[in-house]
Amino acid sequence: MGSILETLIKEKRGEEASKLNAVQIVSNLFGDLMDREKDVLVRRFGLQGEKKETLEKIGKLHQLTRERVRQIESSSLKKIKKLETLEGDLAVLKEVVESLLEQHGGLMRRDYLLDILTVFCLEIIDGNNESSQQEKTSYRNNFDFILSRVLADNFDFVSESEQFNSSLKSKDSSINHLEELANDLMEKVDALKKTLSTEELLDLLKELDSYNKYQEQLTFDGDVDISAILKSETFPDKAEVINSNKILYSLMQAIKSLERNKFGHWGVSSWQEVKPKTINDKIFLVLKNAGEPLHFTEIARRINEVGFDKKVANPATVHNELILDNRYILTGRGMYGLKEWNK
Repeated sequence: MGSILETLIKEKRGEEASKLNAVQIVSNLFGDLMDREKDVLVRRFGLQGEKKETLEKIGKLHQLTRERVRQIESSSLKKIKKLETLEGDLAVLKEVVESLLEQHGGLMRRDYLLDILTVFCLEIIDGNNESSQQEKTSYRNNFDFILSRVLADNFDFVSESEQFNSSLKSKDSSINHLEELANDLMEKVDALKKTLSTEELLDLLKELDSYNKYQEQLTFDGDVDISAILKSETFPDKAEVINSNKILYSLMQAIKSLERNKFGHWGVSSWQEVKPKTINDKIFLVLKNAGEPLHFTEIARRINEVGFDKKVANPATVHNELILDNRYILTGRGMYGLKEWNK
């Protein structure tokens, strides 16, 4: 028998699918709460798509102390966990999350899991491909609230550490093999001193001795095709590539020191080519990605289009950097390329 995840992907709508609607689930859970209790939880966890609020801010709004707001939050959660309908309300979501974790080798970066659930609910089941950012944030925060506060005992939460980003893992499962694989991969990436495409990084993973050592644990017989979910713009890599490498791709997402840059290449998160900080870093990355000389005004335009951060690139500033740095060469009137291309 196929999993409920597979059934929902194929059938999309119906009674079972409606039970994956995080906003509706939370609304049902809040049915017996008083208005103030609801408001505290909504604000604390950003359940309407707004920024999560502090105890102090909520306290000022309700003319309460921080401690009193914390007590209301705690007692409200206890009320929810005592609901007779709780198990039935959460059964479908719980099974879907368990299935997703199983499909991804037992470990998923928290953000990655929340993105999948949000896209699954909004785009695949509800058919809402044009949701506002606030609506997406609302669903994401509702899923996070359910998993971290209501279903927390059903999963193991891996706190952000030196090795992994904040993640969820299957209850009582071991991730020792994933930790070893992550260490071996980062040693290889660091030694290469260059960024890699998603496909190149996956190939590198499969060449590791630790991959061969744990290959049986890195494959899953009951594979479910989730490419329909992964085709969303939320996931910038090719859906087919991610879907056919769920466990390894999920590991790539979870490794804290590994990051994907704006042009789809992976490397050590502290590298300038991965996380550019200065205007010069951004110029270099834009030219390298272009693979051909560009006019300085075009470089500035592309920097702003990519949106590395909130800083706006000024063409005059870009021009000055190009003139002063010997990594760049003038190839024509206002046109610049990388010096390394002439080697």
